[in-house]
Parts: sequence; C-alpha cells; structure tokens
Amino acid sequence: MSKKRKLLEKVLSGSKNLQFDDLVTLVEAFGFSLSRINGSHHIFTHPTIPELINLQNRNGKAIPYQIRQFLI
Repeated sequence: MSKKRKLLEKVLSGSKNLQFDDLVTLVEAFGFSLSRINGSHHIFTHPTIPELINLQNRNGKAIPYQIRQFLI
C-alpha cells in the first residue's frame, strides 16, 4: 500500500494526530499546489476548485480543524 493511501486512510479513520508534512503530501496528491506562504499560513490552490486550502504548521503537527476542512 502506498504512503499516500495510508495517510488518506489514517485521516478518514478520524485520527487527529497527523504530521504537517503528511497533510501537505495528501493535499498535493489531490491536485493542490502551494500558491504562497504568508507568515505561518501555507495557501494551496487547485486549478478547478475555487476554494483555497489554508494550512498552518503547529510544532510539526497539522491542526485538527484544518484536517476536517480539507476533507469537506
């Protein structure tokens, strides 16, 4: 099983313990690309989705509410 698939299964199972870099890997696997960094905010865009994905690195961990926002 690929790393990206394992990450997706971990997120879908409800795990809130996810490394920031792992969430970035997952976001990029879905076609988003890093548009800009403004302070601690990493802004991702997708060519066909108008909404932006805003992620912040909190001591190497992904913030749980931002994981949920990505899934919605």
